[in-house]
Amino acid sequence: AQGLVESGGGSVQAGGSLRVSCTTSGHTYSNNCLGWFRQAPGKEPEGVAAIYTGEGTTYYADSVKGRFTISQDNTKNTVNLQMDSLKPEDTAVYYCAALGAGGCGKVAIHALAVVPHRFWGQGTQVTVSA
Repeated sequence: AQGLVESGGGSVQAGGSLRVSCTTSGHTYSNNCLGWFRQAPGKEPEGVAAIYTGEGTTYYADSVKGRFTISQDNTKNTVNLQMDSLKPEDTAVYYCAALGAGGCGKVAIHALAVVPHRFWGQGTQVTVSA
């Protein structure tokens, strides 16, 4: 998975908050489109959010817009996904991925849903109970 490592996650009640983090190498972090996708049991992967680290521009799936915030921490080569107002349907394993310098834009959310399995890391579990 090109050295991308997910951390964070956990279990919360609906309406609660969690944060997941993706740590990268400096080379992978800089001027790259980095994002998150998730997979719930029995469902196809779903792109969640992306950020172009060279500009700070962000992109979100409609299902999470207004609730999730993706951000970058240049001092730690880390991309964070702050998840607020969580819903049971957010329950999934969350993964991060790098799409390359030209990978961001509206297409990024789609691209994050079709990341080849060979590039998946360990992911981190997010569980939201009603």
